[in-house]
Amino acid sequence: MNGNANTRLTYRLLVAVDIQGYSKRDTREQLLAQRDLCDALDGAAHAAGLDRGRWDKQVGGDGELATLPDGTDPAAVAGDFVIGLAGALRDLNRGPGGEARRPLRVRLSLHHGTLTAGPFGPAGDAPIVVQRLLDAAPLRALLRGDADRDLACVVSDSLFEDVVRTGFCALPPEAFQPIKVTAKGTVFRGHILTGRAARRADSADRTDRTDGTGAGDGGDGRDAEPAADVLDFPALAAG
Repeated sequence: MNGNANTRLTYRLLVAVDIQGYSKRDTREQLLAQRDLCDALDGAAHAAGLDRGRWDKQVGGDGELATLPDGTDPAAVAGDFVIGLAGALRDLNRGPGGEARRPLRVRLSLHHGTLTAGPFGPAGDAPIVVQRLLDAAPLRALLRGDADRDLACVVSDSLFEDVVRTGFCALPPEAFQPIKVTAKGTVFRGHILTGRAARRADSADRTDRTDGTGAGDGGDGRDAEPAADVLDFPALAAG
């Protein structure tokens, strides 16, 4: 997907990732966080049978937006890759030397949809959806509210229905809770991997309203109270 050379519409999986509190690190810490995240993503992809070298990446200092190759197994991305990334971050933060560095805590967003190549990256609704969900206040609040959580993951509503609910995904549907985000007048629906079972379908009516600019880590996190029936996410991540 290079520049304007390919103008046809394609249907792809997208992965967006962002480091929490990146701007609060000094330059040395930012460089270390970038390297650690790259290693964690590479390791998680390899463990899930994915080749991250074939991903089309639009990178920023604190993360990246990746378009995955045509034919990528969506169940491996929504399940094994997520579990692997959680495990890699846990090992990094709690392994040898982890106490001597600032923890690497990450937000992750997954979606599949239509897009086309552009000179500044993929264009279309799909990149917008995955970024709006990545910036959702409830996802940020999940990290702020749980110091032991290294990864906050959200999948789009369509990916949840088409992949997670099929039983082919390594993560159970009961480990997710639905959210609804309104940004710049548009509604985006997704499912956050909370490690908790959703109480009822109407919990999807919980709404987070933002201006769509990607509020900082100090957002008010106006998400609903967590549901009952706790599932231990670290145990899921251990696979």
